[in-house]
Amino acid sequence: MSSDAAPRSPYRGLLQILRFNQPMFAKTGAAALAAILALVLLPMPRALAVLLAVGVTAAVLWSASSLLVSHWVYDRSPLRHWDWLAGRFAAPPRRWASLHAGLDETHGALARIFPAGSGTVLDIYDPAEMTEPSIVRARRLALDRSATAADFRVLPLPDSSQDAVFLIFAAHELRRPESRLRLFQEIARALAAGGRAVLVEHLRDARNFLAFGPGFFHFLPRREWLRLAAAAGLVVREEFRVTPFVDVLVLEKRS
Repeated sequence: MSSDAAPRSPYRGLLQILRFNQPMFAKTGAAALAAILALVLLPMPRALAVLLAVGVTAAVLWSASSLLVSHWVYDRSPLRHWDWLAGRFAAPPRRWASLHAGLDETHGALARIFPAGSGTVLDIYDPAEMTEPSIVRARRLALDRSATAADFRVLPLPDSSQDAVFLIFAAHELRRPESRLRLFQEIARALAAGGRAVLVEHLRDARNFLAFGPGFFHFLPRREWLRLAAAAGLVVREEFRVTPFVDVLVLEKRS
């Protein structure tokens, strides 16, 4: 998520997380309430009561922590502004593409950061590949209708035409490894020699487990992104964190 010239609510990211994942939070709340009522009203073995209490506590704490961390990451951290992207290139990219799955809040920031460049925004959503209910709900509530619909298997970008490709919180939505590899191969094909792809993702690691609980399984481990980069012929030029929960990989196409 990002900020551009237009003012935005300081809670926009948090509210979007709640909207897109409303059924999950509602089910968690209902299950927690039912468990608490069972603990209070029903006789049960002590071991079962302890197990139920631990489960309720974990569910409530993880729901709260996921919202607090999301608010920090998307509404309060440097990630909100994206100005740190300017330092990832020796020269501002003249031609760049931004790929997303229907929800894009970075195009305005990218156009502001690289005003002399020509940008293309592609919506690579594929309902057969991207099956999470939250992304379907996000598209229904906040679809970016200005983007060009594109098949991730055959991006509508000429060979060696892009100085930069931005893949921000989108690649993990492709749940099959072979589909992710195809996307990375297409990005490598479209990049000019020395061009760079910027991948921004949460990782399936201990930090995101502490923040999001079992929800961290929706993310992918760092080794998967490194595997995809290597298989597509891209080299890692830089890696850093924006907050402890978001990893950025700057990948370069070999000359």
